[in-house]
Amino acid sequence: MQDAIRILMLLNAAAEPLTQASSDPALSSAVGVVRTQVRLQKLDFWVRNPDYLANELLNDFENGDRDPALLVLAEQILDSEEPEIRRYPMLRYLFGAYEQLDDALAVLRQADLVVRRLRGTPGHITQHDYYVLAEGRAKASEIKDKYPVLAWYAARSELVVALAGGQGATQLKDRQYLQEEYLNTPHGLRIPSITERARARLANLRLDERVDRQYGDAS
Repeated sequence: MQDAIRILMLLNAAAEPLTQASSDPALSSAVGVVRTQVRLQKLDFWVRNPDYLANELLNDFENGDRDPALLVLAEQILDSEEPEIRRYPMLRYLFGAYEQLDDALAVLRQADLVVRRLRGTPGHITQHDYYVLAEGRAKASEIKDKYPVLAWYAARSELVVALAGGQGATQLKDRQYLQEEYLNTPHGLRIPSITERARARLANLRLDERVDRQYGDAS
């Protein structure tokens, strides 16, 4: 059930608006879609691994215009116990982080919240599309409003989707492979934590920021 709630919140946050109505009766109430299993798995990796998420926020901070909001978001994660208590590691497979989602999706489908559709032919599936139904969007909103403990999934999903921006599945996969721990994990094993490295990096960035402010004030 925990997996089902997390995936519902993530699909709801990541779903793109539909550009045309579907002739599929099961999709008559669909309000959005997440295209490709790879994209869903990559977004889920950041929700399930707050240490990697915080590290990506630090990347965007350093590689962008040093937006202090990014540093604050990373601090909120790394200064808390979130990387320890919220971490839910994933396996490394051919296309990077992966975890079987069939059970969670079955729960969502049975409740008429989400529908998955496969493209291709039997034995050669080329794409998975995940449709969020109107009842699914309403349920996600209800969970967020009524259950503060579960609202964390909504907040983290929204942050992850914002971090990913318009990047597609391949771009997200390549971005995650830039982390050596992720890249060097043997296939079939769980991707290890980078919490201590991310916290050390944050400490160095804080020191740099203090030095910059000190010299900036002096000038």
